[in-house]
Amino acid sequence: MARIFITGSADGLGQMAATLLVQQGHTVILHARNPARAQQALQATPGVNTALSADLSSIQQTIRLAEEVNRLGPIDAVIHNAAVGYREPTRIATVDGLPQVFAVNSLAPYILTCLIKRPTRLIYISSGLHRQTDGGLDDLEWKKTKWNGFKAYSDSKLHDVIIAFAVARKWKDVYANALEPGWVATKMGGSSAPDNLEDGPKTQAWLAVSNDPAALVTGEYFYHMRPTPFNPLAKDGKVQENFLQQCEKLSGIAFPS
Repeated sequence: MARIFITGSADGLGQMAATLLVQQGHTVILHARNPARAQQALQATPGVNTALSADLSSIQQTIRLAEEVNRLGPIDAVIHNAAVGYREPTRIATVDGLPQVFAVNSLAPYILTCLIKRPTRLIYISSGLHRQTDGGLDDLEWKKTKWNGFKAYSDSKLHDVIIAFAVARKWKDVYANALEPGWVATKMGGSSAPDNLEDGPKTQAWLAVSNDPAALVTGEYFYHMRPTPFNPLAKDGKVQENFLQQCEKLSGIAFPS
């Protein structure tokens, strides 16, 4: 049985994936943004004994979270699920002065990928919206560009695919993939979302633990357990290196070779 760490698993798709994996007999470590939410997550997810807390909008807290995960022992898979949505009308700055959407959705997965002892599988939750953007790589901090919450979110979801594909290119001993769960009726997706909520957590759970040959791949992008088209910028090595270098500059953490 596998040990899986899932960010942003106090509710929504993260909690659903955790429940599905526990039902399959795996050990899951939950994450929430504060201790109160972590306790709520434990109560809402029978069979889970550990929930860590950290505000992923803070570089310092994200680093501390990686250290806490490492102290728990080897992890077989990490599902990078935590995210904030696209309804921010203004640029909300974090304690580090970064846009909250970028800090949580993009930089935190980068930091955790760099610092958590290398698992066998890494899964990054993206969105179909990533196909509609260039990633805003010339202004990740939104200092020169007029704020657009929808674009900032779409950019961040492309960043997640970039990280997944960069890992797949650089770390040959890791299965690294990205996926879109569909537009489902979670707190972020809203009650009018048209896709099947029950299908939302299945692909990430499958990629985390399955020995199905279709899941034992790397550098792929999935929708409902099938490869699906993605923004070609994510496969561009120069784009990947540009993004990783900017994340290193902003976080002070270099991507491991």
